[in-house]
Formats: sequence, structure tokens, C-alpha cells
Amino acid sequence: MTAELVFLLDVDNTLLDGDRFVSDLHDHLRSEFGVACAQRYWTVFDGLREELGYVDYLGALQRYRLDIEAGSTDEQRLLRLSSFLIDYPFADRLYPRVLEVIAHLGRFGLTVILSDGDVVLQPRKLQRSGLWDAVGGRVLVYVHKETMLDAVQRHYPARHYVMVDDKPRILSAMKMIWRNRLTTILPRQGHYALDPETVAIDPTADITIERIGELADLDLTALMARPVDLKPNTQEML
Repeated sequence: MTAELVFLLDVDNTLLDGDRFVSDLHDHLRSEFGVACAQRYWTVFDGLREELGYVDYLGALQRYRLDIEAGSTDEQRLLRLSSFLIDYPFADRLYPRVLEVIAHLGRFGLTVILSDGDVVLQPRKLQRSGLWDAVGGRVLVYVHKETMLDAVQRHYPARHYVMVDDKPRILSAMKMIWRNRLTTILPRQGHYALDPETVAIDPTADITIERIGELADLDLTALMARPVDLKPNTQEML
């Protein structure tokens, strides 16, 4: 059945503080392995991201493991590092009012997580943070979500979509495909949303907010009534 309105929600730096997680991982690597080994991990990580097209912390750990001599103390510390990733307290990294926002959006339409990432840590992140349950298990994780809009429509057909994402590039790419069927919302959180060059990407977001929590106070009736005419009236809605 086709829904009137579906809200598509990114995760990292949109619903939870992904930059804080990366900072904590940097600190943990330096503490456990030292600066040189930590830098080696990030070199492997960057190479794998270039190869795969998405971040894979556990995959980088597997590749980094190949550089470590069997039986060394570093090998044992790697086991603790995997636990750090799997058991990380992602619920503590949710932005303020995120669960309230999801509940508020759910009063107007269907809420769906639409994220990029791997098939192990990203779902684990959603489960440990409480986001999986908050959207009733409606979760889609792809390598490049902006290229998977046909699949999104098959899973959750709707008359109109709203994409909430901290990456202007993603919002722009989706807008070019769905055009007036899509309203884009940019929360200015994280390094992507605060980069002057990426923010200038055309087309710009229909609605820009400073914090994700602002959506909990937004009257979204207009999204259902006049999705095409939203942009000129953004300030009235806020």
C-alpha cells in the first residue's frame, strides 16, 4: 500500500554524533597501540573506504590484523578493539531529542532509516542506539543509498518522501532524481554539513535546521498538503 508520506532518516551525524564516535576511536587506538600503529589503522581504513565506497571499521581491523605478527601482544589487543567497536555505547551518542523527533515524524508519516554502511557494525549501531526499535525495524542500509531509490520505493512506496541527511551531496543527488516528490532537510551537524564547499552544492536543501531536535517542534502538515511549495515558506514552518 502506498503511503502518503515517508520520512527517510540518515544516521551518522544526523541522528547520532558520528564525529564523536570517530574521535573516541582515535583516542582508543592511540591509547592501546600507540600513535604509529593507530596511524597505520587509519591508513588501512582510508584505503578500504576508497575501495568499497563506504566506511568499514571492522573490515579495516581485519586487514590491519594481517600486518601484525602472530603471537604478539598487539594481536591480543586487537580482540579488545573489536569489542570496543561492537559494544560501543551508541545510545549515549544520540543527539538531544532524537527519539522525540522520530515519534513526532511518525504522527505525520512512516519513519524509515536509510543509511550507508557495512552489514555488521551499522545494524549493530542501530540496535544498540535504540534507533532500530524507534522506527519499528524499518531499516535500509546500502553502499550508496542515493543510487538505490528504486529499491527504497519498492520497500516503502509513497506519494511524497522527506530525506533528512547531514550530507548536502546526498540530498542534492536524491533531489535530482525524485525532484518534487522529495523534500530535503539538512541539519547543520557534523563536518560534512559545516563544510562551506559541500553546503554550496546545487540544488541546496529545501529546509535547513541547526539541530535535529528542531524537527520535534515543526508543524509538518504542509508536507502532506503542499510538498512542491515548501521552499519559499521554510521560515514560516520553522
